[in-house]
Amino acid sequence: MGIFEKIIKLDRRIIFLVIFLSVIFPLIFKVNIPINITPEVRNVYNLIENLPEGSVIVVPCEYAPDTMAELEPMLYAVLRHCWEKNLRVVACGFYVTGVTLIEQEIKYMAKQMNKKYGKDYIFLGYRPYPAAVINSMGEDFRQSFPTDYYGTPLDSLPMMRGVKNFNDTKLVLTINATSGVDYWVLFGHERYGFPLAIGVTAVMAADYYHYLNSGQIVGIIGGLKGAAEYESLVHHKGLATMGMSIQSFVHLVIVLFIIIGNIAYFVIRKRKGINR
Repeated sequence: MGIFEKIIKLDRRIIFLVIFLSVIFPLIFKVNIPINITPEVRNVYNLIENLPEGSVIVVPCEYAPDTMAELEPMLYAVLRHCWEKNLRVVACGFYVTGVTLIEQEIKYMAKQMNKKYGKDYIFLGYRPYPAAVINSMGEDFRQSFPTDYYGTPLDSLPMMRGVKNFNDTKLVLTINATSGVDYWVLFGHERYGFPLAIGVTAVMAADYYHYLNSGQIVGIIGGLKGAAEYESLVHHKGLATMGMSIQSFVHLVIVLFIIIGNIAYFVIRKRKGINR
């Protein structure tokens, strides 16, 4: 049996093993794939980078465990940037199945950055009917959230003194895997005029470029690649950078298998004199 026949009849378990090794290889040898920064991600970074110290930004997070792999690294990168700039973060979650997940992630990142609850960030938690909640937040955060997620009155939290509504914030950046993005555009930005940026899954990103082109949003962080771009901008190689390295390496191996398999197929067909 020739080499090409062996390739065609290769045991699929060997292919699975090679794919497994291609996942492990970048982890062991710290393979880093170059990441090109897209303008829509750089726009978000530049806006946050140029905010004065102490500015308040609102970070609504609407995702659950099924989209966590793409959006958790994005949240970590954004929070790292905000807290390195000593910005204050008002976080909330309008997706009921992801509220506790978001709360844990924010607490984890705050611990990593030595940030204090009530001074550097707060978590408002969940309220239903996002359109109504966004409208009420535009008048006064306390209409929908008289207390935070833990039951503490907002007025007793130091960072919320003097912060009434969106007029007292510099940016809303929603990290979102739902149609809630549209609510922030239509009921938030269009009514109250605050700068709006979005972080979404890769499959969602293409749906929002018309908002970017019209100026209704200032930037888009799209999927794991967008998160990796943001990590690159903040000079911290985290989960997204690692994920992109693994993903790129595995894709390369798969493409090589496809090329080799097709070469073997056409060579064998030619040897057998098959014309079609």
